[in-house]
Amino acid sequence: MTLASKTTATILLTFCALWSLPGGAWSQQGPPPEEQEQLSDPEVSVVLEGRQRSRFRLAMPALQAEGGLGPQVRSAAEQLEETLRTDLDRSGVFDVQGPMQLSVLTLTGSDDRDFELYRSLRNELLLRALVRQDEGRLILEGRVYDLASGKVVLGKRYRGDPSIARRIAHTFADEIILYFSGRQGLALTSIAFASDRSSFKEVYLMDSDGANQRPITAHKSISMSPEWNPNGRELAYVSYYSGSPSIYLVDLSSGRKTPVITTGSLNISPSFSPDGKQMAFARSIGNGNAEIFICNRDGSNLQQLTHSSGIDTNPAWSPNKREIAFTSSRTGSPQIYIMDAEGANLRRVTFEGNYNDGAAWSPDGTRIVYASRRTGSFDVAVADVVTLESRLLTNGGGSNETPSFSPDGHRILYTQKRTTRNGTTTQIFVMDAKGGNRQQLTTEGNNSAPVWSGFKK
Repeated sequence: MTLASKTTATILLTFCALWSLPGGAWSQQGPPPEEQEQLSDPEVSVVLEGRQRSRFRLAMPALQAEGGLGPQVRSAAEQLEETLRTDLDRSGVFDVQGPMQLSVLTLTGSDDRDFELYRSLRNELLLRALVRQDEGRLILEGRVYDLASGKVVLGKRYRGDPSIARRIAHTFADEIILYFSGRQGLALTSIAFASDRSSFKEVYLMDSDGANQRPITAHKSISMSPEWNPNGRELAYVSYYSGSPSIYLVDLSSGRKTPVITTGSLNISPSFSPDGKQMAFARSIGNGNAEIFICNRDGSNLQQLTHSSGIDTNPAWSPNKREIAFTSSRTGSPQIYIMDAEGANLRRVTFEGNYNDGAAWSPDGTRIVYASRRTGSFDVAVADVVTLESRLLTNGGGSNETPSFSPDGHRILYTQKRTTRNGTTTQIFVMDAKGGNRQQLTTEGNNSAPVWSGFKK
């Protein structure tokens, strides 16, 4: 089975079939591992049982080390193992049994006997990973076994600098998730957000698991509302750097910032079209009222879409590019509306709650997730855009706002503002699309407006 290859400057992910390698041993055969290599048995297949398939039960014993590892590689190997296990456990595809759960087994060294022991804990799959060092480089070999047949169903080898151990783990995790679920994993995606941890509000990035948080802007002002260009190479955001709120672009590879919309007294809440060629945003016009506008990516060809006596803001372009969801107070309380991308065919989609705001589309375009105030504070809600049926995904714990979907539609980011003994704090959380398995991703400063990148292209 051939999977899509991905490359980076430090990991060459070119497939090289090594079908002669025995499944039960760590072989040194084949070309030098300066690349990602396929180590699987081509005759083994895994049957996926449709959408109702429960999670695969995966045994993942401690990573093995071959030969001596220097301190840097040893530390990188520990980071790699922890990252790989976390990625798989959070994927929703696997129930992972780690070394602690597996410690009840007395392994013999014989695959036939040991596979039977792993199966006794109801495991279906086994992931064995080995790390070794070569001229200061980290080499990972990983194999996934079908415990029923005892054969390798997926195997990879990676080589890279110890500094990219997390990326190696993310890459392997996404390959495993794709093989067993048929969908891309989130491990290599990123999350943009706003944070005041530096005493100024700036735009930051973090990995999908909350690690590696780093600033993208340094305006020493207020920068917020990041929005990914679907190409994954740049972000739009709002900044007060020039005085009034204006829209900028930042190229993530070079760090270069470019102003897009700076005229007028208020330009906020940018949203890219799915092809990345246009941008919707809210702008204050002469009477101080905010309306929805669209423009080309560079700010040209400005067009006004809404003409309302209420406030229209927070536009979100649908995945098919034909519609735009937005918040409007035109009937009194703020509610979510959808219109065609040309501004016609307006319809209201939220009716429960006295304040609904900040719609974000699911990747398949069938749902929107938004913040809904139905009692005292906001909670995250999801609505079907055809039936208009809605339900709450959170229930208290603070004010839950600014939700957005992951690129696979299976997870939702949101911010929670709550009062503690030390004051008020706003942090970023993630949960599955049904509202379960909630995890906090940020702790430093106040953090808000999280938005997930698309899959790497």
